[in-house]
Amino acid sequence: MNGKGFDGRSWTELATFSGRCATAHDVDGGAAVFALGDTWNGRTMPMTLPQPVIWWDEDEEKGAVAVQAEAHETEDGELMEVLGLVLPDGRTAVALHEDVDEVDATDPVWSALVEDDGSAFDDEEDGELLDMGLDHLGDGTLDDE
Repeated sequence: MNGKGFDGRSWTELATFSGRCATAHDVDGGAAVFALGDTWNGRTMPMTLPQPVIWWDEDEEKGAVAVQAEAHETEDGELMEVLGLVLPDGRTAVALHEDVDEVDATDPVWSALVEDDGSAFDDEEDGELLDMGLDHLGDGTLDDE
C-alpha cells in the first residue's frame, strides 16, 4: 500500500483492496498488502473495509486498520482467513483473522493504541507469516527478508 499512516480521525481515508484476491502485481503496484500463493479457492471475505482492529501479536495489543481481507484453503483443506493491515505509522502487516478483534473506531483501547503510534513494533514478528503460504508482501511490511 502507499505507506500512508493514520490516526483516530483519518483512518477512513485509507485505501482498501477488495472485490477479488490480490496478485503479486497488485502488491508491487501498491494496491494490496499481500498476495497468497500455494492456496486454493481464494475469495474475498465479507468484511467492510477499512475496519479498525486490535491485533493480538505475541501477547501484545496493537491498533491497526484492516484494508484487505481474503479467505483461502490450504493444501490440507483448512480455511485460512488473512487480513492486510495498516499500522498508524504507515507500515503494513499481515495477520490471521483469528488474531484480531474487529472494533469500532470509538473503542477506547483501539484509540489509545493508535495514538501510541505502534512504536513498540520490532522487526522480528513475521516469521510465522512466511510459513502460511504468503507469496508476496508489499513495501513497508514487517517482513524480515
